[in-house]
Amino acid sequence: MLKPEAFRVLFVCMGNICRSPTALGVFRTKVSEAGLNDHVVFDSAGTHAFHAGEGPDQRAQLAAKKRGYDLSDIRARQITPEDFLRHDLILAMDWDNHALLQQKAGRQHHHKIKLMMSFATEHESAVVPDPYYGNADGFEVVLDYVEDAATNLVDFVRRRMAQKAAA
Repeated sequence: MLKPEAFRVLFVCMGNICRSPTALGVFRTKVSEAGLNDHVVFDSAGTHAFHAGEGPDQRAQLAAKKRGYDLSDIRARQITPEDFLRHDLILAMDWDNHALLQQKAGRQHHHKIKLMMSFATEHESAVVPDPYYGNADGFEVVLDYVEDAATNLVDFVRRRMAQKAAA
């Protein structure tokens, strides 16, 4: 049963069919492995509605499946104004989407918007590169990056939940 003080994380890329669903799939697995399913809510969205209602790109699903992540239940959607109210942390995959999120959010929500790669420790890239127009190797890079960031994100969420509980 989900706790009312659950920490809510939203992953965002442009079309919500490559990077953000991959990040969601990796993160939910790491949340489950950490035993935090009752404490963390996660979702993904796109800054654009290009692929609304579609599942993740087949190349993303194939790469993820090879590493044990299932993305098949995820459906693309566009971010909504309610997302800025509902989520504690909104993670953009790159600078363009970060800027679009800041434009769409009210100033009072800017503190929630961060880059996914700000949680990475093994990879020095500031962004998760968009693999859409490339080959299968790009989807492997996305997985490498989001696995790195998601591991540290779980630790961050655990700390934030402890801070909320202590307040």
